[in-house]
This record gives sequence, structure tokens and C-alpha cells, in this order.
Amino acid sequence: MKKATGRQIITFDWAIKTVLRDKANFDVLEGFLAALFGRPIVILDLLESESNRLDDSDKYNHVDLLAKTQDDERIIVEVQYLSEMAYLKRLTYGTAKTIVETLKLGEPYANLKKVYSISLLHFDVSHDGDDYIYHGKTEFTGLHTHHPVTLKRSLVGDQIRIGETNVFPEYYLIPLKRFTDVVRDDLDQWVYAFKNNEVLDEFTAPGIGALKDKLDYLKLDERERRRFDKHIDAVRSEWGVIEHARWEAEEARQEGFEEGLAEGREEERKILVKSLYDNRMTIETIAASMGLSEPAIRRLLNDE
Repeated sequence: MKKATGRQIITFDWAIKTVLRDKANFDVLEGFLAALFGRPIVILDLLESESNRLDDSDKYNHVDLLAKTQDDERIIVEVQYLSEMAYLKRLTYGTAKTIVETLKLGEPYANLKKVYSISLLHFDVSHDGDDYIYHGKTEFTGLHTHHPVTLKRSLVGDQIRIGETNVFPEYYLIPLKRFTDVVRDDLDQWVYAFKNNEVLDEFTAPGIGALKDKLDYLKLDERERRRFDKHIDAVRSEWGVIEHARWEAEEARQEGFEEGLAEGREEERKILVKSLYDNRMTIETIAASMGLSEPAIRRLLNDE
């Protein structure tokens, strides 16, 4: 049971698209990142990201933000509602693309920048589900001894913090549904807020006051509130469309199984794609959610 009242805040994906793009509001993101990394983070700028569109063809499934820190590192913060095939491959592509873009033509490799990828997820990522924050990074160990190796400074480079990180990208997966709402530390306060769209009055984590004040739903003007409510309706509608399409696809799979597993899977894809498309979902979004190329989606739509 809650011991204190809370304040309703807008969803973090909407904040990424709107409020957090103002430099005056960088302190919200800095507070969350400081709690996650355990060190102060200063955001210098937000860089262009392909998912920050605000038009009618906006992607409701996921949205991301790319930040440049005082240490000249890059941090990708993403909110994703629905799982998709090859999701981790998309994350890998995103970090690799960001790494390449930090190095201008002719620059030495020593200028390569560290990239972190942080995903706030509204779905499970593991079978065991024994945690709500998962951290992945590249580490070298002895093939025979299995002992971790401390790489030589000449290999790592002066610009990377020896003993803390290396130049390879790091990933944080945060399946919000796995959080039990038991708040133990500052980071848990942020996770609670992201999961429940609420900041309890008892929360005292550095920066969380800015989250409460600047993402306050009640402080939105009437026009912005209507835009936000429309966004939430669109997200919920997309969830419903996809879940219904998956239910239809499962029925097709069961029927197709008797005629052959491969044929049933193909029929499953066709029904799923057609159902999503008939409900006005774009080919781009369908391709992303199913892990298929856009030409493959078009072939399935045209294959009567």
C-alpha cells in the first residue's frame, strides 16, 4: 500500500518527443542516468534520432533519444512497447551506427566515442525473469583460466576510463513490468515513475523533483493535453490491433499445422500482415514488429 500521494506524469516516450528536447529540461534525463550509472552525468546536447517524428505516421511502438555527454560519450535512451523479432539485432545496429557516426572521415580511431544503449521496455526479455534491470557489455576472459583480463592502457586508450569501462558499447534492458514496485534506492524511484507514470511525494532521488514538475500531466495546456491523450489512445489501439492479429494468426497456425507446418507458418504471416494493414498500420511499422523487410511485407500483402 502506498504511504504517500503521488503526482501523475506524462509517459516517458512522449516526454522524449516533446519536453526533454528542451535544454532547460536536460536535468530530468541527467538525474535518471546518474542513478543508473552511479556517477554524475551532464548532457551537452541531444542529437538527431530517426524515431523522434511528431507527424501522423509516427512510430508508436518505439521512440528513442540520443544524448551527447560532457565526457563526449553517446547515450541512446529508448522506450519500446511491443517486442519484435530480431530486437537485439536492431539494438546492435543502432549502437554500431552511432559509433560510426561519431568518427569523421580521416579521423584516427582514438577519437571513437563510447556508446551506451538504454531500453525501457513494456515486455519481458527473459524466461527466468529474476530481475528488472539487465546489463550487457563486452569483457575478455582467459579461454582456459576463465579469469577476466585487465587490458593494457596502450590498447584501451587514454580517453577511456581504465578499470571502469572500455570502448565497446554497453546495453541496459529494463523490462518495467518485472519491477515489483518495492522501492529500495534512488534508481528504483525512477523505475517506479517510468512504470506507473507517477512520482510519489516521498521520492527524494536527485533529479526526480524535476521529473515530477516538468512532466506533470496537469501542467499541460489544453492543446498539449489533447495531443498527449490522442497519443495514448493511438498506442493502446496499436496494442489491441496487434494482439487481435496475433490471435487470428494463432488460429491459422493451428489449422495449417494439419496440412504442414511450413505452410501453416506462411499462412500465419499472411493473416497477421493483412490484419495489421487493414487496421491502417504502416508497412514500415509492420516490418519492424515482425522482423521482416518491407519488400517481404508487400509480397505477403500481394500474395492472395
